[in-house]
Amino acid sequence: MKVKVVDHPYVQAVLTELRNVDTGQIEFRKSLVRLGRALGFEIIKEFPTETVWVKTPLGVEAEGLRIKGMNKVVIVTILRAAWPMTEGLIKVFPQARQGIVSARRVEEKGMSPDKKFEIEVSYVKIPPIGGEDTVILVDPMIATASTMEVILRKVLEHGKARRYIIASAITTPVA
Repeated sequence: MKVKVVDHPYVQAVLTELRNVDTGQIEFRKSLVRLGRALGFEIIKEFPTETVWVKTPLGVEAEGLRIKGMNKVVIVTILRAAWPMTEGLIKVFPQARQGIVSARRVEEKGMSPDKKFEIEVSYVKIPPIGGEDTVILVDPMIATASTMEVILRKVLEHGKARRYIIASAITTPVA
């Protein structure tokens, strides 16, 4: 699995807001939206492009760029905190189909020796996934990856995509 850390001043400033104990709930949510959009711009760099020619309002032919596969995106939101990040991603991928999964760690049972939690999934609504699709799984905080592993298995039940991308704000070394 390829891991990409987005090292951009704007993203670092947004992460600082998210980590700040003094950031209120409304600003936290707005920061997650901004982060989702910024991550969307990073993700889109992985999409193939093609050169196109367009006619401008002045009647001149101009070379441009089209991003391929924009209509082959499925964004899966892991409820609750991921919702604002998804909002930002949807601004970059407005044609994306959306899926929702509600899952939680069963912390009362504690962590297993392999540093995993039991995961309870209470709701799954994922559109059919095709071989040309890019699936973006959105979870702002990945601590042990227990939830992500379970959700990825649920997503795979709906079809095999061309690729899977996990969009996260903070991921621990354990994950």
